[in-house]
Amino acid sequence: MARINLLPWRAERRKQREREFYIQLGLAFGAALVVLIAWSFWMDARIDNQGDRNTYLQGEIKQLDDRIAKIKDLEKVRADLLQRKQIIEQLQANRSQMVHLFDELVKTIPASARLSGMKQSAQSMSLDGVAQSNSSVAEYMRNIEGSPWMGHVDLRKTENTHDGSRMPYRFGLDVRLNSPADTAGDAAPAAAGAPATPPAGAAPAGAAAVPAPLAQAAKAATGTPAPATSGAAAPAAPPAASAPAGAKP
Repeated sequence: MARINLLPWRAERRKQREREFYIQLGLAFGAALVVLIAWSFWMDARIDNQGDRNTYLQGEIKQLDDRIAKIKDLEKVRADLLQRKQIIEQLQANRSQMVHLFDELVKTIPASARLSGMKQSAQSMSLDGVAQSNSSVAEYMRNIEGSPWMGHVDLRKTENTHDGSRMPYRFGLDVRLNSPADTAGDAAPAAAGAPATPPAGAAPAGAAAVPAPLAQAAKAATGTPAPATSGAAAPAAPPAASAPAGAKP
């Protein structure tokens, strides 16, 4: 005989499907929550790791900054030492310059001029003084340029004060100084290009020959020996003719 199900099976199946749907939905939500929590822990771990790295890098950067500051201090000390070394070497090279300068100032200044002040700055020197005339100033400038320890000189000022004194002209000069190395370097080419000095007592190469009669006349007049002739010797005088027999001398 046929069986007829009179129960509400469709409602039961619908409820079953709803239960399965809610179970799947809960499982999906749980899985998503687990993934979210795991991702959150992972991100927190990465953030902590990056924070540790940043802290380490900041510590290393601070150490490098300290080292850079020390290096800068050492470079500054090195620069100061090099500057002192250069100053000491310059003073060592020019230790006798001031002595020579005062000596040259005494030698070069003419009697018609007088210094009232001087100031040295590195390789230049300023001179102020009074003179009788502009020609005295020009003579002083020529003497300075001829000095081995003082070089080129520039006239800064010259004026007549009209004060009725013996030296009414006031002048100012700017002198470039020569170091001992420059003086030696300038003297070497000059010595190489200078002509050889003939020995004492030697006659000049271009001197004209003195004729023998003039030399004998000069000897007779002054009583001093005549200079040697560079030409051939003068011919001997002819012998005197013999006097005739019986003639009186």
